[in-house]
Amino acid sequence: MSPSLKVVIIKPSKYMVDGTVERFYRGFMPNSTVPHIRSMVPASANHQPTETRAIDEYVHTDLNYLNLLEPARHSHTLVALVGVQSHQFHRALDLAALAHRNGCLTVIGGPHIMTCDTSMFHGRGVSFAQCEAELVWDEIVNDAASGELKPLYGDGVRWQENLESPILVPPSKEELKRYIVPMLGVYPARGCPFLCNFCSVTKIAGRKIRSQSIATTIASLRAAKTAGVNTVMFTSDNFNKYAQAEELLQTMIDEKLGMKFFVQCDTQIANQERLMELLARAGCYQVFVGVESFNRETLIAANKKQNRPDTYLNIVSLCKANGISSHFSNIIGFPQDTENSIDSHLDVLRTISPNWASFYILCPIPGTEQYDDFMQKNLIVEPNLDRFDTTCLTWRHPNLSPAKLAEQLYKCYRKFNSIGHSLKNIHKIARQNGRGSLMERLGSLAMSSFIRYCSWRSTHPMSGGVARARVDQVSNYIGFRKRVFNIELAPLPKSLKLQTLEQPLDSAGKAPLDSRVSQTFTTIT
Repeated sequence: MSPSLKVVIIKPSKYMVDGTVERFYRGFMPNSTVPHIRSMVPASANHQPTETRAIDEYVHTDLNYLNLLEPARHSHTLVALVGVQSHQFHRALDLAALAHRNGCLTVIGGPHIMTCDTSMFHGRGVSFAQCEAELVWDEIVNDAASGELKPLYGDGVRWQENLESPILVPPSKEELKRYIVPMLGVYPARGCPFLCNFCSVTKIAGRKIRSQSIATTIASLRAAKTAGVNTVMFTSDNFNKYAQAEELLQTMIDEKLGMKFFVQCDTQIANQERLMELLARAGCYQVFVGVESFNRETLIAANKKQNRPDTYLNIVSLCKANGISSHFSNIIGFPQDTENSIDSHLDVLRTISPNWASFYILCPIPGTEQYDDFMQKNLIVEPNLDRFDTTCLTWRHPNLSPAKLAEQLYKCYRKFNSIGHSLKNIHKIARQNGRGSLMERLGSLAMSSFIRYCSWRSTHPMSGGVARARVDQVSNYIGFRKRVFNIELAPLPKSLKLQTLEQPLDSAGKAPLDSRVSQTFTTIT
């Protein structure tokens, strides 16, 4: 039998507080990196045919896929742990150690590896990729086909200057069934011009908004629709800073794709009426905006000067006028926050009344400026990276205890998603010029009920899915971690010193024009 290369792409889950691997019988949103990396696997490498499997651990409730972490006869097996964030790092180490002990070639990549010093783990048989996948993926695959990986890929580089993204190979119908709705994530552009101190996007994607060709995005959407995908999430962080956004939307309209989608935008969407109109005509049903706080001083302290709370109501009104739902993301637990200030924030939010709101606890994400500042001030008190997931307090807050902040978190979810607000949402859907179907209204009611249920149970409703499956524990895997990496817990890392970020923002919190409209990324993230 001729040799071949088996490529196994895995998005690792995380360990919950009780040590359980977090899994769901049905997921909300699929990971966007998995299909992207999967679509980059060549048909052959080093004259060997390739066979690819892709796994999102969050929605795999059986453990049969672990059998893939073994080399087949007459072939090499490459196991790529992709999209690894800090709270998933231990899980990635465990899977890498298991695969390595079985004789597989293994590489870990993602935001944590791109932004944090992982040198203490190098040279132990597991490779690390600390740049965008487009820069090193072909090299990794060819090295794997030859039977040996380098310890480190992408040292000294971070981002591809001009994106050369693949047309996405959509998930199979069987894979789509693992999610509540058949959905696919697409990155038409990457990067963010802003420098919020709690955010790692500029460290993993840069400040320039780089974009793939519209032809590539449209081809990916066509393939997705044919495969049974009916909902798309454009996972670019600032869709409204993407220079070709209007051209893409007009092409979608002209093509009559008929696919629902949602986008992430910054708060400056409040002044982009033309873009909002095109979003609605192209099929956008929701705009997700990181408003974070209504306190201007808090925003300035976090270097999120581009957010002006006096424009937030405009966003809700503009969305409503175009039949699009508004979703505001909020951070509680900024250093200036108190119980009273969080209550006041919630009161204002309920008055403005976006359709949806999500809440997260401020977390100093490793690799960010805020993390470095908090480490220098000795404020971080949580030693376990598993907890750095924005659902709990990991640092010494001057005004709020961990228990009190958790109480505030679930109170925000419970009070915002009142029965009255849920009924108002259903009424809004029914009035959207005939666009609000019975299924959409029922879906809105179900989501509101689910959020209230989660807040009652003190579980974060945005964790990733519904119906948790408790299948396996960290105790089943930590032995591999100890044998290969000689640790029980990874120490809190130092941040990697990255190349100088691009141009600074002006005094109004805007990037210079050439930074805003220049062309973004996918890491092995």
